[in-house]
Amino acid sequence: MHLFPAPFEPFRFEGRELYLKRDDLINPLFSGNKYRKLYALLQTPSDAIDTLVSYGGIQSNAMLSIAALSRLKGWRFEYTAKTAPHHLKTDPQGNYRQALALGMQLHEVHPTAYDAAINALKGRAEADERVRLIPQGGADPAAEAGVSVLAEAIRQWQAAQGIKCLNVVTPSGTGTTAAYLARALPECRIVTVAAVGDPAYLRRQIEALMPMPPNLTILSTPYRFGSLHDALLQTYEKLKAAGVAFDLIYAPVMWLALMEAWDELEGEVLYVHSGGVSGNETMLARYARRP
Repeated sequence: MHLFPAPFEPFRFEGRELYLKRDDLINPLFSGNKYRKLYALLQTPSDAIDTLVSYGGIQSNAMLSIAALSRLKGWRFEYTAKTAPHHLKTDPQGNYRQALALGMQLHEVHPTAYDAAINALKGRAEADERVRLIPQGGADPAAEAGVSVLAEAIRQWQAAQGIKCLNVVTPSGTGTTAAYLARALPECRIVTVAAVGDPAYLRRQIEALMPMPPNLTILSTPYRFGSLHDALLQTYEKLKAAGVAFDLIYAPVMWLALMEAWDELEGEVLYVHSGGVSGNETMLARYARRP
């Protein structure tokens, strides 16, 4: 699997000038914050473990990236998810199709048995040192290594550009990337949005990893996670027309919140592209099926 450079680029959107960190370009299957979260495992010797186990949504971007990593390392990958829709089983699409093609072993469980299945995964990983558990979305202390590499790249770029005051923007699911960026870049303001749940929920997720960083700003959004809204689709299309494709779940929510908060930000703005564009196939299909 070839890894490509992730440059810093100027970007103009809605009449505003900012910069992008193009982490989406690292690799189509292993990009953005998933590359950063899995960085430590990428450095792990192939013979150190033999199985990765994880859990989450059936079209998860993290699921696909773990499948790609496992194929690269020669590891078995087992993924636990709630029962897949019938139409997806008969006609696999999106991240689900690609992860299966990469060798993912899927374990479907009834929603009522899901929590018990996750607990069983945790117990298995604790009992067997050759089995590594990756929590949903990569929300794990091991993610700090890759985020620290990203933070150092940002620090060096900021110094080379002569930027004194920098706002680093990235959307949040679990908040892992944003929190570790905030800890690694205390001289910057990290701006994120609670794309899954409300700001209070995101704070609880972050505080499970570390004390809340004082330089982390959490914006709120009226949009429920994964829901379909014309404003989100239109923002995605505007971003694409401006020259860069973003994911359809997190990015439009982050960009709308960023535009609303723009006047409150002092200094330059750097948006870290989180990748995840492989999931757009199924999201666009959902929009197309709307009445």
